[in-house]
Amino acid sequence: MPTPHAPSAPAPTPPSPHSRPAGAVAADLGTDAPTGLSARSAADRLAADGPNELPSKPPVPAWKRFLGQFNDPLVYLLLAAIAISTAAWVLEGAEGAPVDSIVILAVVTLNAVLGFVQENKAADAVAALSAMTEATSTVLRDGSRLVIPSSELVVGDVLVLGEGDQVGADARLLSAAALRVVESSLTGEADAVVKTPEAVGADTDLADRTCMVYRGTSVAQGTGRAVVVATGADTEMGAIARMLDSVEEEDTPLQKEIHSISKMLGIVVVVIAVVVVGTLLLLATDRTPDTIVHSLLLGVSLAVAAVPEGLPAILSVVLALGVQRMAVHKAVVKKLTSVETLGSASVICSDKTGTLTRSEMTVQEVVTASGACVVTGIGYAPDGEVAPDADRDGRPDADPLEGSLRDEATVVLSGGALASDAELSADEDVWSVVGDPTEGAFLVAEKKLGTDGHREGRFERIGEVPFTSERKMMSVLLTDTAHGTVIMSKGAPDVLMERCSRVRVGDADTELTAQVRARFVEHIADMSGRALRTLGVAYRVLTDEEAARVRRAADSDGGADLSDLERDLVLAGVVGIIDPPRPEAAAAVAEAHRAGVRVLMITGDHPATAGRIAADLGIVERGAPVLTGRELEGMDDGALSRAVAATSVYARVAPEHKMRIVHALKSQGHTVSMTGDGVNDAPALRAADIGVAMGVTGTQVTKEAATMVLADDNFATIVDAVREGRRIFDNIKKFLRFLLSSNMGEVLTVFGGVVLSGAIGLSGHSESGVVLPLLATQILWINLVTDSGPALAMGVDPSVEDVMARPPRKPTDRVVDGAMWSGVMLVGAVMAASTLATLDIFLPGGLIETSLSTDGLDTARTAAFSTLVLAQLFNTLNSRSETVSAFSHVFVNKWLWGAIGLTLVLQVAVVEVPFLQAAFSTTSLDPVHWAVVIVMASLVLWVDELRKLVARARAH
Repeated sequence: MPTPHAPSAPAPTPPSPHSRPAGAVAADLGTDAPTGLSARSAADRLAADGPNELPSKPPVPAWKRFLGQFNDPLVYLLLAAIAISTAAWVLEGAEGAPVDSIVILAVVTLNAVLGFVQENKAADAVAALSAMTEATSTVLRDGSRLVIPSSELVVGDVLVLGEGDQVGADARLLSAAALRVVESSLTGEADAVVKTPEAVGADTDLADRTCMVYRGTSVAQGTGRAVVVATGADTEMGAIARMLDSVEEEDTPLQKEIHSISKMLGIVVVVIAVVVVGTLLLLATDRTPDTIVHSLLLGVSLAVAAVPEGLPAILSVVLALGVQRMAVHKAVVKKLTSVETLGSASVICSDKTGTLTRSEMTVQEVVTASGACVVTGIGYAPDGEVAPDADRDGRPDADPLEGSLRDEATVVLSGGALASDAELSADEDVWSVVGDPTEGAFLVAEKKLGTDGHREGRFERIGEVPFTSERKMMSVLLTDTAHGTVIMSKGAPDVLMERCSRVRVGDADTELTAQVRARFVEHIADMSGRALRTLGVAYRVLTDEEAARVRRAADSDGGADLSDLERDLVLAGVVGIIDPPRPEAAAAVAEAHRAGVRVLMITGDHPATAGRIAADLGIVERGAPVLTGRELEGMDDGALSRAVAATSVYARVAPEHKMRIVHALKSQGHTVSMTGDGVNDAPALRAADIGVAMGVTGTQVTKEAATMVLADDNFATIVDAVREGRRIFDNIKKFLRFLLSSNMGEVLTVFGGVVLSGAIGLSGHSESGVVLPLLATQILWINLVTDSGPALAMGVDPSVEDVMARPPRKPTDRVVDGAMWSGVMLVGAVMAASTLATLDIFLPGGLIETSLSTDGLDTARTAAFSTLVLAQLFNTLNSRSETVSAFSHVFVNKWLWGAIGLTLVLQVAVVEVPFLQAAFSTTSLDPVHWAVVIVMASLVLWVDELRKLVARARAH
C-alpha cells in the first residue's frame, strides 16, 4: 500500500525587492539591465498579466442609475398610493381621468429625473477634473529607448527616469544620478526623497525605501534606471485601491432620517385609513355598496393627504440647488444626499500637504554673519520682500534691507538659485516651479530680493557634484565673468559648515571663528525647533589649476569625481524653508471651531513639521502632542479611542492608520469628514461619513473614493460647504415642518368633520348621514398648490439664524424631533379647528350660530376650503424657524412671497372662475366671506407666535 505524500511546506515568501541587490532582482525577473526586455517578451508578459491599470468597477448603466432614484421608502409609499387611487378610480366606474394617480406619478417621476440629472452633472464635473492626457513611460526594449503608454508596462521592463517624469509602475532602482522623487501622493511626505540603488532593510517603512520608485510619484530631479517589479493591482497604489473594496458605503444621516420618516408615515397612513373608513361605516345609516365604496375612496383621499407627495421632489430640488451653489464655490458633490451630511460633520480629518498647506516650499528666513532676514509672502508667486529681523521675532523690521546684511543675503539666495535645476515660470499670473520645490524656493526668494537679474549672463554651469544621501549636499561648478571659476554648494548646514573655513561678511570674506559658528548653530537650532527645514549655502573661487581640472572634466563628459573641491568653502548663510499654510486655512479652522467642529491633521509628514503647521493654523496649541504611525500601531482599540479623543495631530501615518482613526471617531458617535489628495487617503475617504478629495492635486483613485471633490483644493471651501450643509439642513427642517403640519391640518379637518358632523351642522345635508367637510378633489388641490411652490421656496430660504454659532447635529438627533412633532400637532390642530369653525359659522344648525349662518353646503365648504389654503400660507411664515418670530427677516425671501402671491391668485381663481368652480365644486364668495376666511386662517400665525414666545422665555 503506497504511503501518502506528506503535505508540502508552504512556499517561502520571496524577499522584498528593496532588500535585495538590484542586479539579483533584475536577474530573477529575466531582464538584461543594459538592454531591457525584448519586444516579444514584453508582448507575451502583457498578454499574460494584462494592462498596467488599477482595477475599477464597471460603470453603472444609465437605466439602472435612473431606476435607483426610485429606491426610497417614501417613493414606495407614493407608488402604493398610486395603486390604491387607481383601484378606487376603477371601482368608481373609471369615469374621466384618474387625476390623483396622474398627479402623484408625475411628482414621483419629476423627483427621479431631478436626481438623475443632478448626479449626472456631478459625475461629469468630476470626470472633467480628472481628465488628463494618457501617461507615458520611457523604457528600454531590445537595447533601444521607447516611449510607450504606461498602461503597457510589464514586470521586468527597465524604466528610464528623468526630471519631470511620472513613474508608471513600482520599480527597483538599478542606477541613479542625483535622483529625487516627490512621493507626497503616496506617503504624504512633502519633500522630494533622495533615491539611490543601495538596498535597505526588509522591514523598512514605505516612505524610507530609497531604492524603490512607485507608481503615481514624480521625478523632481536627476536621472535613473529601474526595473519594474509590480504593475496594476500589484503596485502599492493598487493595494490601496483594493482596500477601498473592503469599505462599505453607508447611508447618509439624511437618508436614514427620511427612511425613518417614510416608515412612520406609512404606519400613520394605514392607521388613518382604517380609522376613518371604520368611522364612516359605523356612522352610516345605510351601508350600501355605494356607501362602502364612498368610504373607501375617502380613506384613500385621506391617505394621500397624509403623505407629503411633494417631499421627494422638493428634497431633490433643494439638494440640487445646494449642489449648484457649492459648485459655484468650487465644491463638486457627487451624491445629492451628501450635501446635508457635511452640515452635520463634527470632525474634519484633513491631510496637510496641499490641503492645509500650499504644497509650495517657501524660504521664510535667511541667516548670515551680520544677522537674520525675514522673507515675506508665501508660495511660488514672488510677492513679498526680504527685510531685516533684528529682534529675531520672525517679523520684518520697518527699516529696509541694506549694507552688509543685504550683500550677504544676495549671495545666499543667488547662490542657492545657481545651485539648482529648477525653473520658475508664470502662466497668466499663476506661478509654478518645474523641478525640485526646495530649489524653486530659492528662485522665488531671489526674485523677492530683486537681484535675480544681476546674475543673468554672468554665470555658465560647466559641471556638478550631485547630491547623495550620504554626503547631504550638492555643488555646481560655474564660470563667472567677474571672478573666474567658482564652486557653489548647498546642503545640510552641519555638513556644509564642516567644509567651510571662512564666512561671507558684507562684500568680502573672513575667518569662520568658533564664535561665529556657535551663532549659526544657535540660529539653525531655533529654526529647526520651529519646524523650518534648514539649508546652508557656501562657495569658493577655484584656483587656476582647479579651474583647468574642471574644464578637462567637462570636456570628458563630466565623468570625473570633483567632490574633493568641496573644501575651504566660504559660508554665505543658512535659509529656513517650509511648505506654508494656506492663508485662508487659519480662518477656516477658526470658523470650524466656532461651529463646534473639531479639525484633525493626519499626515505622512515629519512630526515636528506637522506640529508647527497645526499650531500656526490654530488646530492645536503650540507644544501639543503629535502621535506617529508607529505609536498608533502599538495601541489596541481602547487605547486608540482614548488617544483620538485627546490628540488632534498625527504624523508619519500609513493608510491603515487613517482608517483606524476614522473608525475610532465614528465609534465615539462623530460624523466624520476626511479630506485628502493622495492615494494613501482614499480608503479613509471611503470609510468616513463624507470623503472630500482635492480636484487639482488629487489622484484619480481618491476622486473615485470621495463623495465630494474640491475644484480649488482649498480647505476653506470645506468650511463653506459645512455652512451650506447646515443651511440646507435648516431648510429641510423648514419645509418638513411646513408639509407635515399642513398635511396634519388636512387629515384632522376631514377626520374632525366626519366625527363632529352633527355638531357643526354637516349631518343634515346627506341622507346617508355622512357629509365630508372637504372633497377629494379639493384635498388634492390643496396638496398641489401648497406642497409645491411655497414648500420649494422655503427650501431656498436664507438663514434667519447664525448656523455656525451652534454645535453640530448629533447622529442620534432626529430631523423631526419631539419639539417639531409637538409643533406639527399644534399647528395641524389649529388649522383643522379654524377650517371647521369657518364651516360652522356659515352653516345653520351648528355650534356657532351667527347672522352669517345662512349659507348652503357649497358656500360653507368653499369658505372652509379657502380657509385651509390660506392657513397653510400663513404657516409658511411660521415654519421658517422653531423659535424665531415669523416677523424676523420677513421679507428676505422673495421666492417665498412670490409663491404665496401665486397660490393666492390660483385659490381665488378656483373659487371665482366658472369652469374651475365646476371642476372643484366651489362657488363664489363675497367680501364678508373672504374677510372671515382671512381672519380664521391667520389664527395659525398668532397661536404659533405665542408658542414661540413661550419657548424663547423658557430658553432664557
